[in-house]
Amino acid sequence: MKRGIKILLLIFFVSCSNVPLTERKQINLLPESQMVAMALTSYNDFLKEHPPVVNSNSDAQMVRKVGERVKSAVVQYMNENNLSDRIKDYKWEFNLVDSKDVNAWCMPGGKVVVYSGLLPVTKNEEGLALVMGHEIAHAERRHVTQRLTAYYGVSMLLSFILGGNPSLLAEIAANLFVGLAFLKNSRDDETEADYYSIQYLKSTKWYPGGITFFFDKIKEEQRKKGSTP
Repeated sequence: MKRGIKILLLIFFVSCSNVPLTERKQINLLPESQMVAMALTSYNDFLKEHPPVVNSNSDAQMVRKVGERVKSAVVQYMNENNLSDRIKDYKWEFNLVDSKDVNAWCMPGGKVVVYSGLLPVTKNEEGLALVMGHEIAHAERRHVTQRLTAYYGVSMLLSFILGGNPSLLAEIAANLFVGLAFLKNSRDDETEADYYSIQYLKSTKWYPGGITFFFDKIKEEQRKKGSTP
């Protein structure tokens, strides 16, 4: 029993790291390579149920065009800060799906999905770029892994101690999208994602005018609804 506790403490110690640049503490129990592999499974399952809008659609073309430019900005930023290893396994994709939900997300590994209901809110390329950068920051900053670590907790630890529980890992993979959608980010995570989205986009034509306009618009909409910006 004591040996098991020591192993648990060791895993917690090894899994606790400083996030580059911000130096905040973060505990992630799943290796990023494994997260990327499981995310790909979840992503493909999602697209089977929600086929992407066809390439000939002008909105889908805009999503892909903006996505590629944001990706280039992210890669440039990571290279300039000696952090390219954090996205070395990314196989980027940018898809638009037909849904009234005002939403977008980025899977670990660079799979980005934008819902058509978001476009009336973002209005233009600048707003869309900021949201994409925000969602990419959640993935790059390992917020998804952090949330799943908190959700599965000790069960995940015991799985690794026992050599990896296939059924648990399969469950994590199957519920990865659920984790993205319903395991809410903390206010600190949201603030960090906003900050890095802006950092990514500093090298682009969208900074800073479009970003300022977008934040002002969001604040105005939230005040109309009586919520806190």
